[in-house]
Amino acid sequence: MSATETAVTLRPSVREERVEVDRDLLDSTLEYIRPALQYDGGDLILEGVDEDGTVNLNLVGACSGCPMSMMTLTAGIERILTDRVPGVTGVNAV
Repeated sequence: MSATETAVTLRPSVREERVEVDRDLLDSTLEYIRPALQYDGGDLILEGVDEDGTVNLNLVGACSGCPMSMMTLTAGIERILTDRVPGVTGVNAV
């Protein structure tokens, strides 16, 4: 191998084991978040959880038209859910 070539070592794909999302813990964590949204005239509806751990939420009320809703979703709701609920990998607005 010359000095300009780079050695690339490929490892076999290691499949991460997925943790199933505990729906009771997810629901209780959403109930923890809900008052902050309701205080500003909004709310959320859990639409479901994908196989990969993505939580699908519908933001309603004042949250549905708020220009900051995506910031709330990612910086607030997603951070709390991924910290508190094992298996949650992200949040998606539907």
